[in-house]
Amino acid sequence: MQVNSKLIDDFARVTTGMLGVAAGVRSEAEAAVKARLQGLLADMDLVTREEFEVVQAMAAKARDEQETLAVQLAEIRQRLEKLEKPARGSRKGA
Repeated sequence: MQVNSKLIDDFARVTTGMLGVAAGVRSEAEAAVKARLQGLLADMDLVTREEFEVVQAMAAKARDEQETLAVQLAEIRQRLEKLEKPARGSRKGA
């Protein structure tokens, strides 16, 4: 029985060691893949999340300003039409 027990103990030690090696290989593989992906992304010249959010905020502000200016322009055009109508009407009557 001791022979079987020793064999089982040896097998358990070998298996535990293999699991430790497998975990180390996995960790190294993950690190290598992560480094490679970071290198590829850096080569693609992509913007960071922070840069994207800043530009997005700038675009939203510009859109709001453009809408405000469009409303103001429409109001100015209406005022101009009101001012021009009486002048045109008085010339026709004269």
